[in-house]
Amino acid sequence: MSKLITISELSKKLKLINSKNKKPLNHVLRYWESEFKLIKPKIINKRRYYTNKQIEYIKLIKYLLKDQGMTIKGVKNVLNSNVNELDEGNIDSLKANLFKKRIKDKSNLLLKKIENLKNYGKKKLY
Repeated sequence: MSKLITISELSKKLKLINSKNKKPLNHVLRYWESEFKLIKPKIINKRRYYTNKQIEYIKLIKYLLKDQGMTIKGVKNVLNSNVNELDEGNIDSLKANLFKKRIKDKSNLLLKKIENLKNYGKKKLY
């Protein structure tokens, strides 16, 4: 069985965080649940838990809404057109762009960590 994560963990993972009080924006995910039939979390003891497959759909929805500036209706059209099957080989596809963004984000994070190691990892000799 795959690991399930809570709505708060998912909000943090997706960087859906209130900039003032640093609390997760769980209402955004609950709203997306109401709009997209693909998102059906398991509810255990009145808490929402998401599977890896649902997380991937939510990442795609967030990418299309927030990064590509699409509307809810536009995202629904993309998801209903089976974009995952249609654009596998197209290098400029939405799915390819999503993966490019993820790789770029991870690369930037690694570069920051390397820079921190360079700046603070060495003992200064005087």
